[in-house]
Amino acid sequence: MQSNRRTRRSRMASMLVGGIVNAMLAGVALAQGTSTEEATPLVLPSILPRDLSPWGMFLHADVVVKVVMVGLVLASVVTWTVWLAKTYELWTAKKKARAAIGVLARTRSLAEAQKHFGEGRDDVAKLVNAAMLEAQLSTNASAEGLKERTAWLLERLELAAGRQIGRGMGVLASIGATAPFVGLFGTVWGIMNSFIGISNAHTTNLAVVAPGIAEALLATALGLFAAIPAVVIYNVFARQIGGYRALLADAGALVMRLVSRDCERSPVSLAGAAE
Repeated sequence: MQSNRRTRRSRMASMLVGGIVNAMLAGVALAQGTSTEEATPLVLPSILPRDLSPWGMFLHADVVVKVVMVGLVLASVVTWTVWLAKTYELWTAKKKARAAIGVLARTRSLAEAQKHFGEGRDDVAKLVNAAMLEAQLSTNASAEGLKERTAWLLERLELAAGRQIGRGMGVLASIGATAPFVGLFGTVWGIMNSFIGISNAHTTNLAVVAPGIAEALLATALGLFAAIPAVVIYNVFARQIGGYRALLADAGALVMRLVSRDCERSPVSLAGAAE
């Protein structure tokens, strides 16, 4: 009898323990099902993948960000166009200036130099022709007065030539200074739209946020792509233009030397030689 009672009690205990275990397993399964449902994104996976290449990000970007990107690309094109045109212009002007300085160093009078350059349109020829014209207009002037007026005239011509050769530098300076800020504006606008999209989608899933942020950062990348070459090219051209101005100053000094030589001979001989 006692053994039967013990057997019944053990069976009841086993059934009780089994029921508790089954209840715990069911609770765990329910919890796992709930967490799986909560982890499921609210946005369908079919609409999340996007082309994250630069062209794909441009196509999916906001209208304002697109305008910023197009403007930065055009600014980059302008930068390289100025670089190509200004490189050729400076190379040609320096070559002519060095050749003209060699000629001025070998000539003995202003009239001889004027005959060599003729009616040339390069900057050194303009200096020689301007000095000869001033000599013709100052037939009865003193040597000191002629040299003083000629020096003023040559100085003004050198400054004008420097301004002429410096065309396009303002464009490079503007692009180098403003392009990063324009790109930053596009980035801020794009990130703002990304946060608005997060609010509308009611999810912080990275797959929803990442494309918009990538598109926004592309604007900053384009801003740096336009600004860095512009700044480097501006600095290179600034040094080259300074070297060209130094060549013009040397040419002006040689022209003044010829004027001084002719004035020592006779102030009137300048006009006579020109005729």
